[in-house]
Order: sequence, then structure tokens, then C-alpha cells
Amino acid sequence: MRILHIGDIVGKPGRQVVVSLLRGLRQELAIDLVVANAENAAAGSGITPDIYRQLIQAGVDGITLGDHIYRRQEIEPILLEQPNIVKPANYPPEAPGQPWMQLVAADGTSVAVMSLMGRVFMRPVDCPFAAADRVLGELPPTIRVILVDLHAEATSDKQLIGRYLDGRVSAVLGTHTHVPTADEQIFPGGTAFQCDVGMTGPYHSILGRQIDRVLETTRTFRPTHFEVATEDVRLSGTLVDIDPASGRAWAIQRLCRSQPTS
Repeated sequence: MRILHIGDIVGKPGRQVVVSLLRGLRQELAIDLVVANAENAAAGSGITPDIYRQLIQAGVDGITLGDHIYRRQEIEPILLEQPNIVKPANYPPEAPGQPWMQLVAADGTSVAVMSLMGRVFMRPVDCPFAAADRVLGELPPTIRVILVDLHAEATSDKQLIGRYLDGRVSAVLGTHTHVPTADEQIFPGGTAFQCDVGMTGPYHSILGRQIDRVLETTRTFRPTHFEVATEDVRLSGTLVDIDPASGRAWAIQRLCRSQPTS
């Protein structure tokens, strides 16, 4: 089976490229399941119920989130009621949302998906190692394919967690930095790994925001509003091929497609 994990969807441009390209990509590349990180989908920060529905309608099967999960309070009912969207598993139990989700791929395979937050250069959060152990202990033994969205800043943090989970999950794929890394690999235990799958949004930007606004504030300390940029929009993610019987990954490759110009 083949899973596509789409990296951080940034604002309206990121949403539009998903709507434009995803259904064609699913058919072209024989993709069985699509998971997308959408914590930046609402004007660059957070997600709304309407955006959730737009992405699901566009062909996304499950949505993961990160440190901007609660920027839009109106998303809370979706987090509490819908089975295909998750909070970071190492958020407190009292935080709205579920720590993992079970999805069914196009080939009929059951897939468990969790999100973990890193702790290096990030806001204080519970231990991701302990959270991963807890979720893995909750999963039905019949689920062999397990995807982890590792939402973290430091590559060292991501590599440590990836190695810790090697052989216990099918893939550990990083998000949050918005910059795709060239370290995709299969660990000895059969876990696919990449530090960051990249950003889905405008690449003529500073991590999705207008260059002049970020430069102005960085150079002068004068506050500006970091508007989402609009040019050179791309869908970025990573494809992982997995043996559904064993849950072991056997191939991983980066994916980057540009928004067609009219």
C-alpha cells in the first residue's frame, strides 16, 4: 500500500493547491491513503471547521495538527466529534481532541495515525516518547500500519524519536519547519523516516509568509502582520510504500508538485 503525507498546508494558497492536485495525484500515483498536516491552513495559523471540510472533500483522509491547533476556537467541536483529525498525542488528556485515529485506506488496510510534538525549541509539552508508548499500547493488535507525524523543530529531536520508534511503526515523518529535508530513508527495523516533508503553500516566501513583512520586522523590530504569500505555490509531501501484512516500509520518496498556472 502507498501513503502520502502532505506537509504543513499554509493558508489559502496551500488549500487551493491541495484542491487542484490531490485527486489527480491519488489516481496517477496509486495512493491508498492521504494524511495532511493542516495546523497552518487558516490564514497561516490554525484550522476552521469549513477548512477541515474542504480538505476532506478534496481527498484528504486524515488531518494531523501541531502547536497551532487551538488558534481558532471554533475547531473544538470538530476535534471532539470527528474521527479523522487528531491533536498531538503528548498534549494533556484534558486538551480537546483524540491522541490517535484509525483510518481505512483504499485497499482496505486499517491505518493508525498519531501526531507527536517535539520538545527542543518548542513550547513545554509532555514527553513524546512516553506518549508514543501509550498510544502503541492502546492500538488493536490487528493494526500493523502506523504513521507518526512528528511535529518538531530540531532534527536531533526528530532523529531520536524516529530511532526510538524504529521497528514499532511504519513511518515517522516530520513537519513544522516548512523546509523539506533530503534525509528520507528506511531504518533497519523497517520504519520510513524523514526529518521534514516540507510545506504545501507559497515557496516565494519566508516559510509561507510575505518576504518584505518578515524582513521589515527582523531588521527593524517594528511589528508587522505576517501575511501569507501567494507566489510559487507547491504541494509538498512524502510517499511511503508499506507492506500491509507486516507494517514495514519498503520505499520512501519525496513529492513536490507546482500549482498549475492558468
